[in-house]
Amino acid sequence: MTIDPAISGAPSAADDGAGCRFATLTFTRDIAAPAATLWHAWTDPAARAIWAAPSPAVIVDIVEADTRAGGREISLCKVEGAPDIRCECGWLALQPPERSVNYEVIASADVTRSAALVTADIAGSGARSRLVVTVQLAAFTADIESGYRQGFGAGLDNLAETAARTMVLERVIRAPRPAVWGAWMNPETLPQWWGPDGFSCRTRRIDLRAGGEWVFDMIAPDGTVFPNHHRYQEVQPERRIGYELLWGEDGPKHADAWAAFEDLGGATKVTLGMIFSTAAAFEDAKGFGAIELGHQTLGKLERFIGSR
Repeated sequence: MTIDPAISGAPSAADDGAGCRFATLTFTRDIAAPAATLWHAWTDPAARAIWAAPSPAVIVDIVEADTRAGGREISLCKVEGAPDIRCECGWLALQPPERSVNYEVIASADVTRSAALVTADIAGSGARSRLVVTVQLAAFTADIESGYRQGFGAGLDNLAETAARTMVLERVIRAPRPAVWGAWMNPETLPQWWGPDGFSCRTRRIDLRAGGEWVFDMIAPDGTVFPNHHRYQEVQPERRIGYELLWGEDGPKHADAWAAFEDLGGATKVTLGMIFSTAAAFEDAKGFGAIELGHQTLGKLERFIGSR
């Protein structure tokens, strides 16, 4: 993976005479991921919660997320012993997988510290892509410009690393969104279709809600048993779910995942994303055919819905 951590050009800045400084910052990253994958890593809240923290000492908690033009995302950056930093991101334009435009307002201790217009442009060919982010910043406190440059730059370094271990699968299913959601989020039907061709599921516990879990075994055609544990963190009915994938009950986590459901007027676009815990785990997954097996799983979902 090639990363260009430098800011392209020095920021230009001006002062309005009332203590507000204006600056334009430009960040460029070359990323070892296709443009479509980078788009999902840039925009999906499950991914943004992973890469947005500029350092391990910072925890990013996304408390509201609506990734649509006109929607907004509210997140809290938490550092032990310091006031939370609140970030409001409002999506103004989304043109997948090429461009997004959003506003961003940063506040802490009930004081607005900055406002910005953020434009992200993505271009790519094959397995690589380039991200150019332009930030038009209005800084209301003296330290925010340098802090913004450093924090945003560190976050984009994290994004490059995260996108390189992200797998995204998409399928348009010829069924209304309520039917697709119902097949996925019903404890009776989910185990009937989940898994690649020839696999079956043996459920131990299942509770498909935020804070719930599904503990189950996937059984291969040759009888090999693969223990699994899904922990559900986010459930937005008929829109998206977010969950963790563990190797067996309370075992090591191997991926953060999400599924999004988009209404296409009688059909439904399903996007299944997985951010593997390490780049090595992602390479191992690709090596044993995880992409094809994932597509088989979505194919089973479509056939299951069509048979009902």
